[in-house]
Order: sequence, then C-alpha cells, then structure tokens
Amino acid sequence: MEILAQGKGELIGWHDPDENRRWVLENKTRDLRDKRMSVPQAVREYVHDGDYLAMGGFGHIRVAMAVVYEIIRQRRQHLVLAGKTAVHDADLLIGSGCVDRIEVAYAFAQELRGLSPASRRAVESGVCRVVGEISNAGYQWRFLAGMLGVPFIPSRNMLGSDTFAYSACKTARDPWSGKPVCLIPAAYPDVAVFHVPRCDMYGNAQIDGILIMDWELARAARRVIVTTEEIVAHEVIQERPWLTAIPFYVVDAVCEVPFGAHPTTMPYLYYFDEEIIGEWLDVSKTPEGTRDYFDEYVYNMPDQAAYLEHIGGATKRAYLEDVEHLRQPLSAPWLQKK
Repeated sequence: MEILAQGKGELIGWHDPDENRRWVLENKTRDLRDKRMSVPQAVREYVHDGDYLAMGGFGHIRVAMAVVYEIIRQRRQHLVLAGKTAVHDADLLIGSGCVDRIEVAYAFAQELRGLSPASRRAVESGVCRVVGEISNAGYQWRFLAGMLGVPFIPSRNMLGSDTFAYSACKTARDPWSGKPVCLIPAAYPDVAVFHVPRCDMYGNAQIDGILIMDWELARAARRVIVTTEEIVAHEVIQERPWLTAIPFYVVDAVCEVPFGAHPTTMPYLYYFDEEIIGEWLDVSKTPEGTRDYFDEYVYNMPDQAAYLEHIGGATKRAYLEDVEHLRQPLSAPWLQKK
C-alpha cells in the first residue's frame, strides 16, 4: 500500500489485532459468573497507573462519574485519556493530575457552560500533553476497528481539515480508484467505563436512548467496568433483549451505584446538577479552588452515597428526578448571557 502522508500525532492504544485476540482469549471468559463488586474494588483491580482510559457516555450525558471520583480518590497517575466526547469527566481527571496525556476529539470546554479552566490550565502549563487530535467520528471508527479486529478503518472525511495533520492517521492511495484515503488506526483501551440504567449481575447492560459510541467501545476495550443505577434479575434483561447494548462476555465488573452519573444527566431518570457543575467551573479557575473542590467532594467522601448526602441527599435527588423544573427558564447564573 502506498502511503502518501502521515499525521504527527502519537499513536496510542493500538495493538496488532492478532496479539489483541490472543490477549482476549487468555484473559476473558464467557462463563456466566457473578461480577458484582464495589466501585473501589473495580478501580483497584482494573485501573492501573499509565492505562489508556476511555469513558462511555457523551459530554454531560450518562457518564460514570462515581468511577471518575474513585480514580481520583485512589490517586491513579499518568493515565492517557481517550478524549472522544469528554467534558466534565476529562476536566476532573486532568484537573486532579490523574491524566497527563490526552488524544482529543472534544475536550477543554463544558459545552454551553463555557470553557474548562482546570484542564486548559494543565495543558497550557505542560502538566497535561495533547498527544493527538481526531474527529468524533474518527474516534468511533478507531473503536470500530478494534471491535472488528482489523488494524484500521478507511475514511475520507479526515482529509478535509488540518485535524488529519495532528492525528495518528495515515493517507494511502486507494488501490481501486487511485484516490487518497485516510487510514484511521484501531484503538484498544486498557479499560473502558460505562454507566447504564440497568444491568444484571453477569454484565448484560442495557442503555435507554442513544448509544453514542458505547457499542463499539465496549467491544474494543480490554477491560470493561459497568456502573448501573440498579442491578436487576437476568430475567428482566431477557424481557427486552434488544436494549442490551453491552453483553456480559466483555464486562469485567458490575457496580450498583444509584445516581452514579451525578452531576451529569441520566436520560429518562434525572437531570444535570447545574449547581454542582457551576460550582466546579467557578472554583477551578484557580489551583487553590481546584484543590479545595477535590478535598470537599472527593477525598473526604468515602463513596458516591456519602457524596450524594453531602450535596443535598434525598431533597437534591428528588429535585433532579422531577421533570417539572426542566420546563422552567434556565436560571443558573453561569447559564445567563454575559
């Protein structure tokens, strides 16, 4: 194959597909076994210093925040983050010092809420290094290639901007048409983390609403941690099997964590906690404020349940579950026009 150009991004998370297949055969099982464990146990067992980490969900939607807090609490270091659609999770992981390299599709901003002071400060000061750039679709195709067990996915859209120049992709000559085509390399995260509405003890996880790229990511990652609003009987999963987006045989840990996506939203269950997100965006403008936030909401909280009680307990949870307030005008000060 004739290579015409190559991006200058660092290739992270790539393995020879045959080598990865051997790893899966040696380290994964299709036995129907009980995979229930606590979040601290799952992080201790499956998230290690230097790992290439990918988070399921999108932006502020269905993010496994309980695992993010626990990674910070256990002070993991030198993690490499797949910044595919990362927002609040990336900001906290970078701001805490756990992530010091990131491949970016989208990060360093919190959508309509503004920029991300902590992670931008880390990148601008060199504490965290951007090792490459790619498009959102490009990242989905990296995981698709990993899922399929092929070394790359061919595409054309990465050739239309300077994103290619900062990626780890290559441009080759299509042997049929003779035209240039972009080769997007496969990605095999060391660990991927997802939050779902329901899951059985074996790891059959169901997702309500859009899947984003979780289908591909769960099948490409070497280790998979699933946190869930509730663990249900296997028979409940069997009643609606078409909702099972993540099958048991790719899952390593199942953790029951009600409100495990807080302060991000859980479709059809609860809304964003704009108060907490807004506080983070305000205090993280300074290193001192960032440290104080982690002390209050992470390091001094033993688990997600204690954290939820600290931020308002049942009253706050009831408010976030009440869809009536979603019909009211946005009133939080950080959402108002300047």
